[in-house]
Amino acid sequence: MKTITHIFVLILITAFTFSCKNEVKPEVKTVEFETVKELDPNATYAKAEFTIDGMTCAIGCAATIQKKISKMEGVKSATVDFDKRLAMVEYNDAKVTLALLEETVTKVADIYKVSDMKTVDDFSTQKTCAADCTKACCANKDSKTCEPDCKKDCCKKTDNKTACAADCKKACCTKKEA
Repeated sequence: MKTITHIFVLILITAFTFSCKNEVKPEVKTVEFETVKELDPNATYAKAEFTIDGMTCAIGCAATIQKKISKMEGVKSATVDFDKRLAMVEYNDAKVTLALLEETVTKVADIYKVSDMKTVDDFSTQKTCAADCTKACCANKDSKTCEPDCKKDCCKKTDNKTACAADCKKACCTKKEA
């Protein structure tokens, strides 16, 4: 009986030794490279501006919309300004339409709504007035845009949202004691 047990153990050891092959299969990884868009030098490029409602943050919403528009075939450049809720797109008008731009934005998420879509010669660069600005240089009260030469405090917006004027007495600008 001992001999049969030894033979059986020897067979098991031999089977495990030869059946367990240490073959390592190479792992296949797919690497995506961003391709540089080839711009058609003979194309006619148009510029469009439109308002996007429904964005809740600059990093998630605005950046995602900007990336989707930028990847469209025929789009030369795209910028989405979260603070102004404004998208500025330069595109090949033979390949891209305003309807296609609107469709791309609304496909990102159902909450995004496009309005005030228009073609422009140059993108808007006017300063934005503060919401409570009643100064005469804030010419269009609906869009809250300042005249380019406006020197009033309410039109001096900075990119830093926490920056307040030194003499500001509003609750949003009062420093909290730590």
